[in-house]
Amino acid sequence: MAERPELTQAPARKALGQHFLFDPDILRRTALAAGPVDGRDVIEVGPGPGGLTRAILDAGAKSLTCIETDPRFAQVLLDWPEVNQGRLQIVQADARKIDWADLPKVAGATQPVMIVANLPYNVGTPLLVDWLKAGPWRGEMALMFQKEVAERACAQPGNRHYGRLAVLTAATCDAAISFTLPPGAFRPPPKVDSAVAIFRPLSPEQRFDNIAAIEKVATAAFGQRRKMLRAALKSIAKTVRLDPVHWLESCDIDPTARAETLTQSEFRALARVFGEAQACVSGS
Repeated sequence: MAERPELTQAPARKALGQHFLFDPDILRRTALAAGPVDGRDVIEVGPGPGGLTRAILDAGAKSLTCIETDPRFAQVLLDWPEVNQGRLQIVQADARKIDWADLPKVAGATQPVMIVANLPYNVGTPLLVDWLKAGPWRGEMALMFQKEVAERACAQPGNRHYGRLAVLTAATCDAAISFTLPPGAFRPPPKVDSAVAIFRPLSPEQRFDNIAAIEKVATAAFGQRRKMLRAALKSIAKTVRLDPVHWLESCDIDPTARAETLTQSEFRALARVFGEAQACVSGS
């Protein structure tokens, strides 16, 4: 289908973090970055002019649900023939207020849903965190962010980008950066490079089962990243009646270590002890 002029001529709104892609090769590459969409149920956030929407549909998606807060684009997308064919559903809403657990049922999905999106810069990180915490309804994701956000999500211990987001990502997904794009690829061009990151769900056996606990531990550990862990974890240790030094030593972690040196396995060990202590305090 040819590019629709009524979509491409609508200007981006800075307040919504909009930066649009129109290159068909980049759009197709993004649509397929996490694997084939043929026959799959897909969610897209912030379709804007519909370039990526068209690429996903043309690649054979069984169904595509688009979340768009901008009424200019939501209304035009509703005129696409795939809406009447039942392949395209438009939800005009703020993606930050969506009940993600319920959306696949509303969309009629019968399998884990892929998420493919050129995310508005102002909502990328909070949406990623929501999706990382999601249950089995969420499948593979190909997400375009500011390059720095992608680097933070995919960082390894010791890397300067390593932090809470990387720990949470590794607890639920195998993640990697697929490719990067310069500002000039977008209209209007942002001030920074962008990147498409791929997130593939870990198997139930590999996924960490207490996401809330590992997020809380990582948040505390990196909240004061220049401090030794015995000091950084002191405040949350107190809430569950743990001595931070004994807690760390019970997990074979040096209390004088700092958060950026800990592996995913070590964060999981700390989170298990924290979760057990939290359950004991709640039950007492």
